[in-house]
Amino acid sequence: MNQDNDPKKQPPFNINPNTNRFALIFLIILIVLFAASILFSSGSIGTEIPYSAFISYLEEGKINSVTIIDQFEIHGTYSGRGDNLNLFITKIPYYDPDLISILKSKGVTVKGDVKGVSPLRVILETIPWILIFAFTWFMFRQMQSGGNKAFSFGKSKARSYTDGKKVTFADVAGQKEAKHELEEVVEFLKNPARFTKIGARIPKGVLLVGMPGTGKTLLARAVAGEAGVSFFHMSGSDFVEMFVGVGAARVRDLFDQARKNSPCIIFIDELDAVGRVRGAGYGGGHDEREQTLNQLLVEMDGFESKEGIIVLAATNRPDVLDPALLRPGRFDRQVVVDMPDIKEREAILKIHARKVPIGEDVDFERLARGTAGSSGADLENMVNEAALLAARKHKDKVNMEDFEEARDKVIMGVARKSRVLSKEEKEKTAYHESGHALLHFFLNNADPLHKVTIIPRGRALGMAVSLPEKDEYSKGRNWLLDRIKIAFGGYAAEKIVYNETTTGTQQDIRYATDLARKMVCEWGMSEELGPVALGQEDEPIFIGKEIARHKDYSEETAKRIDEAIHKLLKDALDDVFKILTENKDKLDSLARALVERETLTESDICDLLNIKPKRQAEGA
Repeated sequence: MNQDNDPKKQPPFNINPNTNRFALIFLIILIVLFAASILFSSGSIGTEIPYSAFISYLEEGKINSVTIIDQFEIHGTYSGRGDNLNLFITKIPYYDPDLISILKSKGVTVKGDVKGVSPLRVILETIPWILIFAFTWFMFRQMQSGGNKAFSFGKSKARSYTDGKKVTFADVAGQKEAKHELEEVVEFLKNPARFTKIGARIPKGVLLVGMPGTGKTLLARAVAGEAGVSFFHMSGSDFVEMFVGVGAARVRDLFDQARKNSPCIIFIDELDAVGRVRGAGYGGGHDEREQTLNQLLVEMDGFESKEGIIVLAATNRPDVLDPALLRPGRFDRQVVVDMPDIKEREAILKIHARKVPIGEDVDFERLARGTAGSSGADLENMVNEAALLAARKHKDKVNMEDFEEARDKVIMGVARKSRVLSKEEKEKTAYHESGHALLHFFLNNADPLHKVTIIPRGRALGMAVSLPEKDEYSKGRNWLLDRIKIAFGGYAAEKIVYNETTTGTQQDIRYATDLARKMVCEWGMSEELGPVALGQEDEPIFIGKEIARHKDYSEETAKRIDEAIHKLLKDALDDVFKILTENKDKLDSLARALVERETLTESDICDLLNIKPKRQAEGA
């Protein structure tokens, strides 16, 4: 990372000292003017006397001279003690037609005048405009001094990382295939002549495709770190602004900066924000986003590979990208950054745990088995949560207990131990979860049970968690049927014990039904209908979400689909009723133990019910 961009080495605001000096001088001038106006306006202009006293002085011949201002106010002098002349002011409360005649008859010098504007009023009315002008000028200077010049909307917002701690492929656990693909990019940036002399053309663009949190950005920075070249990072959303043409201007400026710093890497994160299929939006076919995409296409097609510029981009929605982006000559190569497998998860956990003092009882292999489907970001978050939990308990090291709690918190939610359940509801929850847990020991294709708990987490009052022995990327029909049976375990247990069910079975029934529907309509696992894909997902490219299922079959086929789904669910539920009824004593014992202890592991259940663990039973 560039040291100039390091927030630890920069002040919070980039303020010019000259600007501060000017602001101080300007403030002092305003204070002086304000004080002078007050002194000037408050100077002695005479003693105010009542109009009746003025008439008395006039009749006594003490008035020497008067100045009538706007016919409503009189300033003048009168004779006091001795020969002293005193200044006075009086207000004329009514129109007096004889006043001038009386003044002339008494020999008083008479003048006329109009009331001027007070300097204080002028200053008070001018100060707000001066302050607005000064503030605008000050902010304008601030924007310029901070490198973010005002009105320079067309400048690229790309952040350049050239110095600081470099990321290498050693910091990226797993992803062997992805790193192998990117090593060619590194080799080209280091030694381009090796490729050009044999007539090879290095890909101009490499698209990293993967689920969120799998390490796409980390891999891009590792490429820059390995190659030792400049790295420009910009998000797809940074291009698009409310002003027309700004996005295209920023694309041009970004590639101009890249050419000046070649060889270099341009990394565009979340490419789908600007690279969606043209014409897919609701704003017509020539909106700001499409202009930005067109400029990006032109720039990628315009520079030659000898310029030493490699464009890396990342997205988790390659299906919504414009085909022009994916053609050869632009993003020639797509690198899939997949979810980590069990070995990769173990390696990722060890990398993130290097800065954390680890207890001797921590088993990373077991943690990796219990985090199937987790991304690298999820695992990093889990290590951090474990460290936070250990710190709250004032521990010196992070133990396995902390990692287990952190995993449950990340995957299932925070334990709500403060929620108070009645004795009856707690007992029903215990029977419900015991029904789920007990089936893991009696179904041949089910994963081993990890633990069962009736401590509420998230929106669930309890849960039974399985622990797969290995990662499997495709599941067989028997495994899916056993998953449906396990989902029905809570429903069947409640029905057997209480002869009724609760609303807690909602998610279980929905999960079982969705699984059965996919088995029939998508995976061809129905004996009645066979291997036929029934109903295509209707997924608009602009929205990117499934909103409906297109019905491409007859009413008769729809009836057969419903019958096949119903048969799968009914057969599974019948098997569950049979297993739990035959083992009612074990169900009761497990439920009572759950009420007392709230959480039981697989070994606890095996000791309680005198049965073998799943792995030993299969090996016997």
